[in-house]
Amino acid sequence: MRFVQTFELYPFLDSVVSLAAAFILGSLIGAERQYRQRTAGLRTTVLVAVGAAAFVDLAMRMSGAHEAVRVVSYVVSGIGFLGAGVIMKEGMNVRGLNTAATLWCAAAVGACTGADMLAEGVLVTFFVLAGNTLLRPLVNAINRIPINERASEATYEVVLTTNEASLPAVREALVEHLEAAKYPTRDVRTVERGEDAVEVVAVLISTAVERKELDQVVERLERVPGVKHATWESSTAD
Repeated sequence: MRFVQTFELYPFLDSVVSLAAAFILGSLIGAERQYRQRTAGLRTTVLVAVGAAAFVDLAMRMSGAHEAVRVVSYVVSGIGFLGAGVIMKEGMNVRGLNTAATLWCAAAVGACTGADMLAEGVLVTFFVLAGNTLLRPLVNAINRIPINERASEATYEVVLTTNEASLPAVREALVEHLEAAKYPTRDVRTVERGEDAVEVVAVLISTAVERKELDQVVERLERVPGVKHATWESSTAD
């Protein structure tokens, strides 16, 4: 039986230590994700860490450190596909980026333990936990600071509601009013909103908009014949 011939106790114990370390460190990272009810929780994070450790440890056992480097690169790309599965887009908002990044870091922890770099794996785990917990109060504090419209890079859209018959004239008037106010458009699109209701959406090129000026432009656009409603909105999702 080939297993009896190839089995070596000390290398096997080394693998046990590597995989056990990946399991423990992955559990620490995953417990925080599970507590916050994220898409990828405890089990997923542990499996990512242990799987990465197993692949790297296998390469180390079979071909040495040189082959392990190649396996690590494959682990990194493979986790990228897995992380994409937890990212969801809801309208202008994107959810799951932090969870995907945490899975990526869990794979890094597993790769460290699989390469017998346990101290480095513990260090990476510490920084991952610190990023997900200790930085949270700082993030909340920053989010409470009012956004400076002049200093922030945001996407601004002017939206007019009209009907099919008035669409060409309203579209032309929208572009003219914005260019007159020195807010040239990057894109103008139409969106159907039920029977005989169409929205004309103009995306502005400028990333620094004066609210009062844009309010005045919208007020003038509301008086254009055929315009039922006019408004503008901003988004910093990009």
